[in-house]
Amino acid sequence: MKFDWAGLMRLGLRGLGLTPAQFWALTPAELMLMLGVDGATAPLGRARLEELARAFPDRVSGQETEF
Repeated sequence: MKFDWAGLMRLGLRGLGLTPAQFWALTPAELMLMLGVDGATAPLGRARLEELARAFPDRVSGQETEF
């Protein structure tokens, strides 16, 4: 899914009156819900969860995590 970040930032900062810190602290789903986008609160199904896990793995094989 692609996001129009410039457009979303305009809506969040100007339309909703969020500060930049508030805007960036939101998840895309939270922002869509605040903007009144239909389907923003649809539950996450198993298939979509697995798709996201493949697209954004917790760690890449052989890569060490630094904290």
